[in-house]
Amino acid sequence: MTVVDAHIHQWDPLTTPREFSGLARLFKYLPVPLDVAKRVAPKRDREFVGDPAPFVGPYLPADYRTDAGDVPVEAIVHIEVEWVAKKPLGQADETRWVASLPFGVDTPALGAIVGAADPAAPGFAELLDAHRSASPLFRGIRCRVEHHPDSGIRSHCKQPGTLTAPAFLDGFAALAERRLSFEAWVYSRQLPEVTALAQRYPDATIVLNHLGTPAGIFGPVGKHTGRNPGERRELFIRWRDDLTALAAHPNVVAKISGLMMPILGHPVPPRGIPTPVPDLVERISPMLHHAYDVFGADRLLWGSNFPVDKAITSIGNAAEAIVTALAAHGADDKAVEQIFRANAQRLYRIDDV
Repeated sequence: MTVVDAHIHQWDPLTTPREFSGLARLFKYLPVPLDVAKRVAPKRDREFVGDPAPFVGPYLPADYRTDAGDVPVEAIVHIEVEWVAKKPLGQADETRWVASLPFGVDTPALGAIVGAADPAAPGFAELLDAHRSASPLFRGIRCRVEHHPDSGIRSHCKQPGTLTAPAFLDGFAALAERRLSFEAWVYSRQLPEVTALAQRYPDATIVLNHLGTPAGIFGPVGKHTGRNPGERRELFIRWRDDLTALAAHPNVVAKISGLMMPILGHPVPPRGIPTPVPDLVERISPMLHHAYDVFGADRLLWGSNFPVDKAITSIGNAAEAIVTALAAHGADDKAVEQIFRANAQRLYRIDDV
């Protein structure tokens, strides 16, 4: 069986405008050992990235091909990542840039592109049309709305409630009208906001990224999150209940992705030594079993979230851990094929071009 990786990132911070381009260029022209830089970086950044190595250089199709190894990836879906626009429609340049990369030669095919746009921003509808003009593979947007009440956890939004703000809700109509999807990357406390959005726009496809990213569920992060087993149990229960409420809306699908992000509280292993698969299975099984119960095999899809998850594991180990955990919960071969291939093909209309 070949698979579709429904969540990867491509970047070149040395030649394209990213939020972390300045740091990447600093390392290029003023070499500093990465381990030294890691020690002096802010704690919230260290906990989020785990290892800065993937962020200070390009990550392009050949790099992904190497990381995929023996995993038979047929196609990928690129998800936006911190493109800094210098003009009103500039975020469409990321879609144009990704479409120009050498996919599909000795690398997996480029199946779809999810660009950046903010429904609350002026000119949102025009930006959507600019993305569509930039590539026929454009399928939807993601905007940076993640917020965590623990100030020690890296957030993009300073205040909660972005997804339910009047300007965001009004602008979101342009997305729904064009039948484009919305990728919701939030921390788990924001899941009720995603549920409210799904209820407001029942005809819009909403893709929950990373099963809602319950920061600290595997270990302590930030100033006061996940500090002990009791707190982590409470975090899991709240995440479980909120995910159940979200899954009640049939226009929402969820990505089994980002479960190896350091911000979940994973111990970060030495660089180049992935976390053993049995350890991963033990950690992620409760989350996967619940997600499978409430969404079912037809509303889950897999993504590696590479290279962000690279600090914790390899693509092969992550895929093996997920399949192992799902199989232990009763997922058969048909269910695995849906999650690892068919659902992404349908959602992103990968065969439409």
